Amino acid sequence: MVEEIIKVRIKNQQLVTPAFERAGELVGWMGAMQAQDYAMVKWAVGLRLKQGSLATVNEALQRGEIVRMHVMRPTWHLVAGEDIRWMLKLSGLRVKKCIDLWSKGKGIDIPEDLYTRCNDLFGKVLSGRRCMTKERIEEELKRAGIPVDAERVRRYLLRSEVEGILCSGADEGGKPTYALLDEWVAPAPDLSREEALAKLALNYFRSHAPATLKDFIWWSGLTISEAKRAVGALGNGLCRECIGGQEFLFHQSCRESGKGDCFHFLPSYDEYLIAYKDRSAALDAVHVPKVHNKWGIFYPVLLYQGKIVGNWTKKQGKERISFTVSFFEQENGVEPRLVESAGKEFLRFCGRY
Repeated sequence: MVEEIIKVRIKNQQLVTPAFERAGELVGWMGAMQAQDYAMVKWAVGLRLKQGSLATVNEALQRGEIVRMHVMRPTWHLVAGEDIRWMLKLSGLRVKKCIDLWSKGKGIDIPEDLYTRCNDLFGKVLSGRRCMTKERIEEELKRAGIPVDAERVRRYLLRSEVEGILCSGADEGGKPTYALLDEWVAPAPDLSREEALAKLALNYFRSHAPATLKDFIWWSGLTISEAKRAVGALGNGLCRECIGGQEFLFHQSCRESGKGDCFHFLPSYDEYLIAYKDRSAALDAVHVPKVHNKWGIFYPVLLYQGKIVGNWTKKQGKERISFTVSFFEQENGVEPRLVESAGKEFLRFCGRY
C-alpha cells in the first residue's frame, strides 16, 4: 500500500513524466512551493519542468509569472502570480497575527503608523517597476529616519507583503529583490473566501495526492474547520481510500501511478517531503535526522523510486560544479548510471552541461 502512495505522488508532483513547460504553469499546479532556500527552490521548479533551466525560472520571476512571498503557514513560498492576491487575502489575517506574536516575543513594539510610514516609503522608492535588495531598502529606511535593525526590517517587509504592497522582483547580482506587487504582477479575478478555500484544496490535492486531511492542514496553515470546508467544496472531485488505517484523499483527475526510473537530487525543503505532516511513506524514521534537524532545517536528499535514500551536496567552483553523494544504506539498489544522470540533469539546469 505504501508503494502505491509514493507511485502516485511522484507522478502528481511532476517528478516523473513532467507535463509542464512554463514555470508559472508548474507552480500554479503545485499551489505553492516552500522557498526558504532561494537557489534550491529554483531547482525544485526546474526539476519538474519538461526542459527546466535556471534561466527560464529567473525569467518567470522577472515577468511576475511566479513570485516569492510569505503566505500560508507562514513561510517563504513560490506562488503563481495569478494566484498570489487571493492567497494573501486568504491567509493575511493569520500571517499578521504571527508577525505580531514574533514581535512581542522579541520585545519589539511597532505601532501601526510606523508600518504605514514604511509602506508609503516602499511605494515611493520602488515606483516605476524598480527593484531593490533588502540591504538597499534598509538604507532608504535609515535615510527616512525609520528605526532599523535586522528584526525590525524583517517585520516591515513581511507586513508589507501581507498587505499586498511588496512582492519579489528581478534578481540583482544573484540576490533576491523586492518590487511593488501591483506593478509587477498582472491583475487577476478576485475570489470569495469560499472560492479561495476550494481553489487551495484543488491545487493541493491534484498535485500532492494521495494525502490526508492532516497533511492539507499542515501545508495550508488553515484551521481544521476551514480545511474541512475546503475539502467539502470539492465534493465528488475527491475520492477517499483507507490505506494503513488512514483515510487518504485523491483528486479524481490524477490517480495514475508514475512509471519508469525515478532518481533525483531533490533540493532542501522540497514539496515531496515538506508538504506532508506524515512523511513516513517516503522516509523511514531511522533516517529522519539525516533529512532534517529538530529545528526544521531540511537538507538536500536523494530520491529513488519514491523513497528518500541518501543525501547530496554540491561544491561550486569557478570552472565546474562537483557533487558528493552519500547513501543511508550500502545496499540501496541504485545503479551508478542513475546517479550520473541526475548530476547531469542538475548541471543542465545550471547551464553547465
